[in-house]
Amino acid sequence: MLEKISNYVNDKEFRLTLYNDKIHIINYKKIISLESNYLSILCLDKKVLVTGNSLVLNKILDNELLIKGTINNIEVIDV
Repeated sequence: MLEKISNYVNDKEFRLTLYNDKIHIINYKKIISLESNYLSILCLDKKVLVTGNSLVLNKILDNELLIKGTINNIEVIDV
């Protein structure tokens, strides 16, 4: 039981959750580029490219991002 709780609290796995007008990203390393129509983020062994309109960084916590706007395309590339 204690191991499960520890794994949950110390989770280092990259996660991307897509909502209607938002993207929630957990465990990213670095924001490479942030513009109103383009976003590039480095996450562990992946690079995430997002294109859209009116993209805004809405929330940032330790290793967590919430991007709001109109999402047109998401591309995840192994690096």
